[in-house]
Parts: sequence; C-alpha cells; structure tokens
Amino acid sequence: MRTPLRTSAVMLAASMIAWLSACGAPESGTGSAGEPALADVKAPSDPVTLNIVDVAGNLQLTQKIFDNYKAANPKLVERITYTKLTSPELAGKVKAQQDAGRLDIDLVLTGTDGLSAGLEQNLWVDLVGKYSSKLPNLNSIYLEPAAKMQALAKNRGVTVTYYPSGPLIEYDPKTVPNPPKTADELLSWAKAHPKKLMYARPANSGPGRTWIMGLPYILKDSDPMDPVNGWTKTWAYLKELDKYIEYYPSGTTQTMKELGEGTRDIILSTTGWDINPRVLGQVPKDVKVGALNGFTWVTDAHYMVVPKGISGEKLHVLTDMMKFALTPQQQAITYDKGYFYPGPAVNGVTLGMAPPESRKVLQEFGRPEYESLIADNPKAPPLDAKAMVAAFDKWDREIGGQKVKKS
Repeated sequence: MRTPLRTSAVMLAASMIAWLSACGAPESGTGSAGEPALADVKAPSDPVTLNIVDVAGNLQLTQKIFDNYKAANPKLVERITYTKLTSPELAGKVKAQQDAGRLDIDLVLTGTDGLSAGLEQNLWVDLVGKYSSKLPNLNSIYLEPAAKMQALAKNRGVTVTYYPSGPLIEYDPKTVPNPPKTADELLSWAKAHPKKLMYARPANSGPGRTWIMGLPYILKDSDPMDPVNGWTKTWAYLKELDKYIEYYPSGTTQTMKELGEGTRDIILSTTGWDINPRVLGQVPKDVKVGALNGFTWVTDAHYMVVPKGISGEKLHVLTDMMKFALTPQQQAITYDKGYFYPGPAVNGVTLGMAPPESRKVLQEFGRPEYESLIADNPKAPPLDAKAMVAAFDKWDREIGGQKVKKS
C-alpha cells in the first residue's frame, strides 16, 4: 500500500545541500570504504544475511522477487531483512556507516533522488563497470526507455523497474465533463474554477516533479533539460497557474485524498498514481485521466545500488540476485497493483506473464488507452541531479514555496 510521503522540508533541504556541496569533489567523503577485488567476488562458504533498504517504495514491486531468490538459493542466503527510510536520510546514513567502517546496508532500492545523492558523494559500488562480468548484458535486455534511465546510474546502479510516469491530468468526470486538452485550456479551466486544481510540491512528489519537468515539452520551451536558462515559458506558466491554486501539499497522497473527497476536481498524476489509489479505494474507480496535447512522457525508474564497503562474498550473492531479478519471469511480478505501471524494465514481459492477482487488478482498474499513449508519444529521461535541485529550488522560491502545507 502507498503511504504518504512525510519528508520534512528541513531534511529535504539538507539532502539537496549535500548534493550541491559534493559537486566537483566526488571522491571526498568516502572514508575507508572500498570495493572488493573482482577475484574476491565469489560464493560464500556459509549462507549470508542480506540487509535491504528501500527509500522508493520499491519493495511493493520487488520483495516477492527477493523472497523467491532466497527460497531458490538456500546455500547462498540465510535471511533477508527489509528496512524503509526516506530518501533524504539515505546518503548521510550510508556515509556515516562507511566512515565508521561498520556497513550494515547491503543493497539499496532507490529512485533517481537517492541514486543521485549517492553518486555525488561516491557512495556506490561500480557495479556495471568493475563487475560487469557478474551481470547480464543490460543494454541487450532493457526496454529502450529503461536503458536511458540506466545511463543515469553511471554504472553505479542497476535499473530494476521502469515506468513512463507522466505528466497526466486526473479528473472527476462528473464535475469536469469536458477536460482540458491543451496547456492553455488547463490554465483557462483553473482560472474559471479557482482552488479546484491541485498538485503537490515537486520536491516531495513524483507527479509534482513529473509535471514541472514535462511542461517544457508541452510548451515547447527552449531547453527542457535546463530549468535555469531554458524554462522561460514554463516558469511564467507555473506562476500564472499558481494564482488559482489554494495550496500545495507536501506529498502526493493528499492530492488523491482531496480528489476522492471532491475538494479538487483536477490533479496532476502519473500512470501508477492513477491506478494504485483506485485499487486501494483512496480514489473513486470512475475518475478519468488525460494527457495534454504535445506531451512527452518523463520517465522514471527504481535502481538497485550497493554501498562501498561490501564484502566480496555478499557482492557475489547480490549480483547473482540482480541477474535473477532481471529475468522476465521475475520482472512480471512488478506489474503488482499498478503502483509503478507497467513496472517491468526488460524486454519481452507481458501482462499475461504477471501473477493472477495482478492480471485481475489491472483488468479491472487499468486503462486501455495507456497502451497507445505509451506507444505513440515520445519519452524523455528526467533532469539530472544538479538540474533537478535547481528546479526544486526555483519552484520553492518563485512559485509555491510559501503555499506548501505539510500533509
């Protein structure tokens, strides 16, 4: 089940500062943590305990996969523990353990935010570079957009799940019988229906940041990958739209709650945030989604990363588990209940391969139009870490920071 994102602004700001302060000096702050020699990456003499930390909600998609691996490999894995943290906590916690020489995190499941924070501080093992022989040929197995998301990992992580994300508008058809089809129409609708449109603070919300990253493509701004110098139209649009928005919640869940209650009539969404809350009953089943003309999917992914300081024996087990997780049979599990729809990152995985419960849920709550929307519209990766921090900062200062309320 989804849980509300409750990260405080202070923690998020601290994480961003860590990203920025580390820029230009990626080798600093790694303590004595190193990487095992390739020859030392070999099967353990006794089964190991693996400690997995999730900062992205990814276990909803993959815990069954890891449990399957443990069941199939009792000589390699004795036990797996699972812990959940917020993304802004991650880099500081890993670095502290590395500096103390007491690493007790073996595998991290993270989105682009936690991945980037660790990249800036050089916390992650060079999985796809130094240990490529232990992994499958990723370029040959990934879907093309997932391969582009893999490039963001800079060899320090392995993409495990992927989805096209958004931006989408989600609306109540009873109050919005003729939904906006263009950015201009959405702005006109918001002006005519003040306080009825909502999106969450981008720094705390996947749909929120997907919306602001997708808008430059819709508006044909000068450079969608440069929020400082290339988003002139985007910032002007967001500033005008802000006039008709009552407040910005600090997490996406609140937008779903208010859509379900009828307080808002249109929210900004993604495929997973459309499907999963309807499955869970947080949003009425009959709400609709739409895409604005000229939109580009801003893709998203979750990654498996390994902190430096790991032993060779544990790294052997982890890379073997990664290979297992990327097989089509296991990838089919990631369809789940639409949380990260579709979910699979590799080629050749269909809904027909998914567990019966997933097939049943998605037949009832999925969207037939998603197939053509995903196939027929371009896809672009999200901003890199530095650009994303700059976008969040500018939005907080110039658009909606004063109207954010903790949810």
